[in-house]
Amino acid sequence: MEPIFIILAIFIVAILYSSVGHGGASGYLAVMAFLAVAPEVTRPTALVLNLFVASIAAFQFYRAGYFSWSVFWPFAATSIPFAFIGGMIKLPTNAYKIVLGFVLLFASFRLAWKFASDNKEVGPPKIWMALIIGACIGLLSGLVGVGGGIFLTPVLLLMHWSETKTAAGVSALFILVNSASGLAGNYAQVSVLPANVWFWIAAAVAGGGVGSLLGAKKFDSITLRRVLSAVLLFASVKLIFV
Repeated sequence: MEPIFIILAIFIVAILYSSVGHGGASGYLAVMAFLAVAPEVTRPTALVLNLFVASIAAFQFYRAGYFSWSVFWPFAATSIPFAFIGGMIKLPTNAYKIVLGFVLLFASFRLAWKFASDNKEVGPPKIWMALIIGACIGLLSGLVGVGGGIFLTPVLLLMHWSETKTAAGVSALFILVNSASGLAGNYAQVSVLPANVWFWIAAAVAGGGVGSLLGAKKFDSITLRRVLSAVLLFASVKLIFV
């Protein structure tokens, strides 16, 4: 039953995360931790799954017209090299998982409180701020084994640098490039991917296709915010308690 459970869990995680432009790495990490998958396997596996799901989400949101290059590039410019550096570093997991969990918990509640912010004007971030934030997100993303969308999307929304669906589209491509960079920095562990990883990838691709289609074309902004808040809450609880 365990192989079936993990495939189903990855499918559901991919639907939920891709609907808000995320790859789902934190969810995959939580599922693997719950099933006691070896730590040296979880980070590269989550990044590989991220690559597939984020690719689908980026395409769907871009095709629907929800992407901004002017918002994307300053964050990505520094996050990509720092994600590579983070991927090369191996740290004990307990402390950073707890800190990360509380950060996501805070972001989840902040998003839940500010549903009406789509009615406010949005403007592009100052480049120097985006470069600094991108570097921090990239480094932490590489360390943890996520694409960074769980950090970038709340920042874009809470700082009013993007409306909700555009933030999802920007985050999807941001996750894609950071996952590739983090995986490159952690390339030595790619050889330890589980033998049945292709079944996991298939589940992630199927879920990513469904979720990104719903996020880009079916959900309105308020629904998207509520889904994102639930996603971050789920991720925070898993990181703190698993």
